[in-house]
Amino acid sequence: MDESNEILVCASEYLKDRLYFVTLRTTVKPKSTPNTHYFKIDDELVYENFYADFGPLNLAMLYRYCQKLNKKLKSFSLAKKKIVHYTTMDAQKRVNAAFLIASYAIIYLKKTPDEAYRPLIGGSSPPFLPFRDASFGLSVYHVTLLDCLNAVYKALNLGFFNFEDFDVEEYEYYERVENGDLNWIVPQKFIAFCGPHAKSKIENGYPLHSPETYFTYFRRNNVSSVVRLNKKIYDAARFTDAGFEHRDLFFIDGSTPSDQILRQFINISENAPGAVAVHCKAGLGRTGSLIGCYIMKHYHFTAHETIAWIRTCRPGSIIGYQQQWLEEKQSSMWLQGDLFRSQNGQDANCYPVHQYGIYSIKAKSLSLESTFLTADNTLDLKTPDNVSRILQKVDTMKLDDQEDENKNDSCHSKLDLIEDAANQNNGETKRNSHMTQGDKLNQIKALRRHPRSITTGALHLEDGRPHTRAKSQPLRSGQPSPAPQTILSPLKATKVSTTIVAAHNKEKDKEKEREVASAKRPSRTPTTVTKRNTWLLNSMYGSNRSLNISKVTLTHPTRPVTRATSKATPTTSSPVPSSSLGMTLRSADRVSRYHTIRHARTSSSRSYKTAFIR
Repeated sequence: MDESNEILVCASEYLKDRLYFVTLRTTVKPKSTPNTHYFKIDDELVYENFYADFGPLNLAMLYRYCQKLNKKLKSFSLAKKKIVHYTTMDAQKRVNAAFLIASYAIIYLKKTPDEAYRPLIGGSSPPFLPFRDASFGLSVYHVTLLDCLNAVYKALNLGFFNFEDFDVEEYEYYERVENGDLNWIVPQKFIAFCGPHAKSKIENGYPLHSPETYFTYFRRNNVSSVVRLNKKIYDAARFTDAGFEHRDLFFIDGSTPSDQILRQFINISENAPGAVAVHCKAGLGRTGSLIGCYIMKHYHFTAHETIAWIRTCRPGSIIGYQQQWLEEKQSSMWLQGDLFRSQNGQDANCYPVHQYGIYSIKAKSLSLESTFLTADNTLDLKTPDNVSRILQKVDTMKLDDQEDENKNDSCHSKLDLIEDAANQNNGETKRNSHMTQGDKLNQIKALRRHPRSITTGALHLEDGRPHTRAKSQPLRSGQPSPAPQTILSPLKATKVSTTIVAAHNKEKDKEKEREVASAKRPSRTPTTVTKRNTWLLNSMYGSNRSLNISKVTLTHPTRPVTRATSKATPTTSSPVPSSSLGMTLRSADRVSRYHTIRHARTSSSRSYKTAFIR
């Protein structure tokens, strides 16, 4: 490579004479040469933070990076070139870029975490910034790049994911707030999702989902149980009546569960016949903490690896003291896991390997086939997909489901959160004292998906009507189109109609007089009327504007043009070419010429009636 030592900070080789990862001091893109191809992803795959957190990048981004790099390595045009993934000295972007290429080495080059990590730290390579949680303030607990690589390695070997059978579109769709805000963590076992509400609604761009929103997806993915960790804001009977088991294990937002709650959760999860969908307010802190304990018990992940994997699946999970709590529970979870496996006649060091990973396309196909063979298929056909339906219906009802079956004093609805965001500019911050950690995380996640709500409020469905001209451009296109299918721009239509009506009113009295004196004559053809209308409008707008009136739908009928029956020769005449009716006037003198012709004709014994658009 030709970079000077002043620009090149360090370089790592992953495939000899073929694949490199380098750090540069410049932000200017290096110019590719006949022997080298440079690329970066720092501005393409970007982590969406809550506070000061910055990674690791999620599983969908890792998948897209692997697909991109595989394409480059298989490209015929790059077959003889060195492929260099470069990054800058930006510490946050650099560690995310390193996570991607080292994970690629684990997944596709069959390297161990140490083998993938070693090239990154050799020579003059600066240390990598450790990852932190999504809390506000200083970080007291860190997850390193090597922790993330160990998590990817274990998850890959245990069948947690398989990029040869991975539906990235499903991940990216359902992780969005407006589409359910859910993520798979362990295949066929755990879904983490945002807490449902009593009603589906969109207020100020903030989507809230009812329990029914999730029924179809849960049934198709064999979810049998729902565990709620936050205060009640919906009736649990709505899940149980739909055939799901529902359990409440409440503990305070941002805190850690008691040993009793932990035992209950593990017991529910181990005995559930299908997958378990877990939620708190945001589905991040409390949810990730309990799922993390199950992973440590049954898959022997360390606390750091558990946090790294859950955040790779669902960024922002496990916050504050919950990180230390997981580390404190690591030893006991490992011991309980060894005991569980020995009691079930399994090797204590043998952990379950999944045939299908999360977001598996094959598993989804098998599940759909199974669904059509069960009675649940009838329920699915009857129940609309509310994930799509809530985007088409705005429910203005307020949450009134305030009774807490866990005997808590009160519960806070997302309405308080929405009001907080709306009143920030007015200095009304009193409600902020009532916002819990989950409320704030939900607010951040929703607002970054809906930036309009910060400055312009909600974008309602009726506000998004497409401008007709955006598709057809009737005033500019040279191609003819059927008149009834096109509409003038509202601004131009107003201007045109105002001018025409004014001109029409001037001649109205004269027309009435001519109509009394004139006899009934054959109507002009549509082509002739169109040419006359074009001539008239162009003359009104002058030389700098030409309108194609043949493509404008008129809001008033056009009165037929008739000629007088008198055959007398006009006393005054002006030579007008026969084609003048279809000509386009483009200058002021031609406008004057037109008026001269018109007055000359109307003063003759041969009455002539000018066509106007009404």
